[in-house]
Amino acid sequence: MQVVIGCCIGFVAWFLVQYLVAGLYTVNQGERAVKTSFGRAQRMDSLTTLDDPIAESLTADQKSRYSYPQVRVIMPGGPYFKWPWERVYKVSVATETVNMAWDPEDPSANAQGTILEAVTKDQLNTGLTGQIRYRVSEKNLYAYLFGVKRPLAHVMGYFVSVLRERIANFEAPPHPAPGGTGTAQAEATIVTGISINDIRKNLRDLNEHMDKECQSSAARYGMVLDASLITGIDPPPEVDSALAAINTAYNHVSSDISLAQASADQKIVQSKRAVEIETLKAQAEVEPLVCLAKQLTFLKDSGPGALEAYTRNVKLGLFEKAAHVIQEAKR
Repeated sequence: MQVVIGCCIGFVAWFLVQYLVAGLYTVNQGERAVKTSFGRAQRMDSLTTLDDPIAESLTADQKSRYSYPQVRVIMPGGPYFKWPWERVYKVSVATETVNMAWDPEDPSANAQGTILEAVTKDQLNTGLTGQIRYRVSEKNLYAYLFGVKRPLAHVMGYFVSVLRERIANFEAPPHPAPGGTGTAQAEATIVTGISINDIRKNLRDLNEHMDKECQSSAARYGMVLDASLITGIDPPPEVDSALAAINTAYNHVSSDISLAQASADQKIVQSKRAVEIETLKAQAEVEPLVCLAKQLTFLKDSGPGALEAYTRNVKLGLFEKAAHVIQEAKR
């Protein structure tokens, strides 16, 4: 009898420790959790990711394929409790940074995850270096935990495919000089058809394009690409010297054009200044005559003897200043 009682007490103690005490859990800061009951995640009624703003970047065809249910997210805190038939999935939502050449399924690929190769529109195999910042989207944890088997591999593959497509079809945006001067014409003449030069000079546009194209990753795979930073583009060794020579020639011609343009602008400014000075001199010489004509016209209109009196007074003033006066004698 005592053995049976002891077995019962032991079973009760084992059950309490195994299923009740062990059912307590906490969620750390920087983590989010999702609870499942018999393998089914706790959902938010009938809401899906299409009801959330993260689905705005999806096309109509993508919305029909990437419609995931919204699940109840357990925020940091605790202790929480779960029953034996429930399971808790914890996910870190901290932002992480990886090399964009890193392959989650084959770490030895892409030169041990250091350089990503891509082909340009002029059939040059170039190497790209840079980083990607990503984090798990707490608005679409269902896709990250249950919808995609390896979400990071999917996101990296999606990013690489979009990047290679952009490199293969990249064309530098036109930047005409004001007034269509020779600077833009010389630049277009020198770098036409050299896609590596175009990509190097437009890295910011390339990074912005990648950020825009990857906005749908949260709705598709449950991961957010915060930013992509492409920092280097290395041409093939066999064309490196040729590109260096072309760039040197381009810089030399651009420098000569800039100096010529600056000299021409300086001469134009000097010519404008000279015209202004001569115009002011002419105005200074004409202004006294205009004033004198106005004054004489006023005197003439004042009466028949006003002009003669004015002339006589002017002569008297001149006579006072003169040391000798020569007057013609009347015959």
